[in-house]
Amino acid sequence: MEGLKAVLVDPFADMVAAPDFLLQVLWEGLVSGVLYALIALGFVLIFRSSRIFNFAQGIMVVFAALTLVGLHSAGLPAWIAFAGTLLVMFLLAVVIERVVLRPLVGQPDIILFMATIGVTLFLVGGGELIFGGENKVMISDALGMPSGAFEFAPWGGFLLLEARDVTVVVGAVAMVVALLAFLGFSKMGRAIRALGDDHTAALSVGISLSTIWVLVWFLAGIIALMTGIAWGSRAGVSFALQVIALKALPVLMLGGLESITGAIVGGLMIGILEKVFEIYWGQPLLGGSTEAWFAYVLALLVLLFRPQGLFGEKIIERV
Repeated sequence: MEGLKAVLVDPFADMVAAPDFLLQVLWEGLVSGVLYALIALGFVLIFRSSRIFNFAQGIMVVFAALTLVGLHSAGLPAWIAFAGTLLVMFLLAVVIERVVLRPLVGQPDIILFMATIGVTLFLVGGGELIFGGENKVMISDALGMPSGAFEFAPWGGFLLLEARDVTVVVGAVAMVVALLAFLGFSKMGRAIRALGDDHTAALSVGISLSTIWVLVWFLAGIIALMTGIAWGSRAGVSFALQVIALKALPVLMLGGLESITGAIVGGLMIGILEKVFEIYWGQPLLGGSTEAWFAYVLALLVLLFRPQGLFGEKIIERV
């Protein structure tokens, strides 16, 4: 019993003894959490408006990043390549709505989910054909993302903040604020929320389903592009990046599949908690690599007590 008590107490003693190192761990977790939240936001936007779980969100991140790098490699200035990538993501949204979604209106949800798997395979094949399968370097410098690091010395210790991580966090916060403002105050944003709240009522007052679908898939494409830039600047751009979409699953389970707030809070919670657990319990007690499964275990524990997630609406079925 004393051994178990020591195992549980010692990490907290380490946190108190080295608060600057704890801040470093929290910062690293915050950056990861912001990226997880961005990925989850793409899923939430599409699901709220169409009840489609977009399996293709992960490959959209890769495809957007590859398009940006490819256009720049073709000789376009970085910001022209960025604008061109936005145009490509808009055209992709239009094609998905016209070719994939519109013919399947009224079909069971599983059919629409399978359709997004088809979109995933199409983008993988098309991306490899156009851009090749090798790893590419994100054009962070050309986009003006700063390099280097900021050093602080809180409590006489040492805290290191990578300039690009700071840029990612600030950019993500700005994007979320802009998205919430768009959804809350613009006409099209209110239409998206109305469609998510009551699908039938929204259609009955003249809201165009096809227009909203194109818009939300384009917004998901913008989020995918920003996520691709952020992840690509840290790990390069390759098709392996689509695996990061799997980290959105526990975020969605934790926060709720329909909640934008849940996506943000869930992403931050998982990013921070998995990093703290890895450093203070995982490495010394379990040999490390706990980040691969911690988020799923945490989400499962939450689902046992709240199946709809922390911010999801409780479903009441009357029979």
